[in-house]
Amino acid sequence: MLRDVVRRRRTPPQHDTPTRLEGGRSRCHGERSRTMTPFWYTLVMKLLLGTNNKGKVVEIAEVLSGLELDLVTPRHLNIEEPPKESGMSFAQNALQKARYFYVHSGGIPTVADDSGIIVEALENELGLHTRRWGAGPTASDEEWIAYFLKRMEKESNKRAAFVCTLAHIDARGQIHFFEGRCEGEITPTLEAAYLPGLPISACFKPDGSSYVFSALPIEQKNSTSHRGQATRKLRQYLEKDTGE
Repeated sequence: MLRDVVRRRRTPPQHDTPTRLEGGRSRCHGERSRTMTPFWYTLVMKLLLGTNNKGKVVEIAEVLSGLELDLVTPRHLNIEEPPKESGMSFAQNALQKARYFYVHSGGIPTVADDSGIIVEALENELGLHTRRWGAGPTASDEEWIAYFLKRMEKESNKRAAFVCTLAHIDARGQIHFFEGRCEGEITPTLEAAYLPGLPISACFKPDGSSYVFSALPIEQKNSTSHRGQATRKLRQYLEKDTGE
């Protein structure tokens, strides 16, 4: 699924865009660019998935499958040091990650995810701090989910929502955000195996489903999940941007 090399159109499209990285120049539809066309448009466009979370890579790549893209990860580029996350929102954290990988890759178009779960009974404890909460950022998936389920045992309110924001920096250095949200409830125990890095998907049952996230085929999960929603919006943008 990753690194699918196919043909790429040679002329970059022009359209209204809201933001551009520092050092660049925003332009509106119809305005001729005063900078050189990025070389990404003369080759197959690489898209850097700004995460080494294997579960996230699998899910994002599935939604983007079939597009004329060469998907790469930080490991493909030997980017080992993780970016800092000091934002006050999912969007700010996602943009921090996207900028970090965009710069350290030499300007490869990048998409980065920041996501978390909001649990009503735990108020503001998780959210932005989901992975760093409880057992801590260095905890294994098993340690993290064991702590979480133990904490939820005494809570009668099991309602929760997954939230995801994707930040995309395109070949022109312009910034775009895509969001998704999925409501559901926490199950008392793990009900299925889970992808590495996504342990809570084994005890989150989305509204309208009889199964937890990780028990669903990936295509079905992506049709309703927070990350699937955000990535489908990204896909729609990429299709419009490339004329596919």
